[in-house]
Amino acid sequence: MTENSPVLSLATRENFLLDDRIRGVPPGTLGLDSSFVASERWHPAHGRMSLPVLTLDEEAFIANRDLFLGYAREQGAVIAPHAKTPMAPDLARSLIEAGAWGTTVADIRPATVMLRAGLSRLIIANEVGGPGGANRLAVLVGAWPSAEFYVFADSLDAVNALAKAWRANATLPPLRVLVELGAGRAGARTTGKAEAIADAVVAAGGRLLIAGVATYEGAAAQADPGRTDEAISALLAMTADMFLRLRARVGGDTPLIVTAGGSVYFDKVVGALSPLVSRDGNATLVLRSGAIFFHDHGVYDRSLGALDARDGFAIGGVSASARNSFHPALRLWAEVLSRPEPGLAICGMGMRDVSFDQGFPKVVTIFRAGKQLPKARAEVFKLNDQHAFLEIASGDDIAVGDVVEFGISHPCTCLDRYRVIFGADAAGYVRHAFPTYFG
Repeated sequence: MTENSPVLSLATRENFLLDDRIRGVPPGTLGLDSSFVASERWHPAHGRMSLPVLTLDEEAFIANRDLFLGYAREQGAVIAPHAKTPMAPDLARSLIEAGAWGTTVADIRPATVMLRAGLSRLIIANEVGGPGGANRLAVLVGAWPSAEFYVFADSLDAVNALAKAWRANATLPPLRVLVELGAGRAGARTTGKAEAIADAVVAAGGRLLIAGVATYEGAAAQADPGRTDEAISALLAMTADMFLRLRARVGGDTPLIVTAGGSVYFDKVVGALSPLVSRDGNATLVLRSGAIFFHDHGVYDRSLGALDARDGFAIGGVSASARNSFHPALRLWAEVLSRPEPGLAICGMGMRDVSFDQGFPKVVTIFRAGKQLPKARAEVFKLNDQHAFLEIASGDDIAVGDVVEFGISHPCTCLDRYRVIFGADAAGYVRHAFPTYFG
């Protein structure tokens, strides 16, 4: 944490009622105001909470937040964290209040969620589609005319649909359009196509505004690290070139943004684009990293190890280990239900409860009657819908009724299984309840 970083609590602002239909809430709980949850002294390992349940280590989240915000400031960048990871407005707001520039959303509905939570500078990091999507966006902007919207466009069809919707609604403020370049996913594939998109924005006669250029470098990744480096470098070079072309179109007095950066290759984005933005003097480099604030015990842990291998992270002007600097903040808790064979334990947690697309969860700690046991070498080797199969090493003391604390791999596909994220202190006691809005 830097000396001047704001230290904010994660106290939830949205009070709501908790009852035992929600994962984790003890049976028999009816209409508990979420603002009183800390007084209940719930702990996943103590037997009252319904399991499985997901918790957020608030200290780790805050440490990750302050570290990444400090890193961005040092690199001449700002952050609009991607809210798709938790879809929890309270957590998104905590990032804004700590210094984030804005909030990124995936489409129009999450934009509504964030707007209702008071977050009014939004990047919609996606195309909205054709006439239907453009008209829906027009309705949203009309309902929130003072909000600051940025939207991706990668085709003439998309720009023309937006232009038509905005011409039909003369009271709408002009819409800021980011020309998207891409590889492996959406985005114009050539500078020529990107320039045609910019031409179409200008042709909208002021109803649309060129706001800058956008990309997502993670979509260019390939199985081979060497080819990944080449593909990402080429995409970022094309992004930089397109920014210069846009600057020539709009002149030096128009503010522009350049936006990219997930939670894996943000160092490459900063290295390629921060000097360009700094030289411009009237541009802003916006990183959209979201999962970095949660980190994990799997895919992002490995990814930061790869970032360290390319010496990509520095803080305070000193090279540092990203893998050791960021801390996994999410835990999944489940009870041992069965020990049907030697060397096998079955926990009450499965594919409906935890992510598995980027690796299985990892055993962190085992508790018995609320007390921590010696570290075990047990490993998850299979998941069913609601069961996790653990291979037990010789000497591991694991019994029916023990509670296992797991680290997860890939926050984005774990958090979306939960209506409530329970924020916990360093000892594991629940302090807050953060509602999510995945739909």
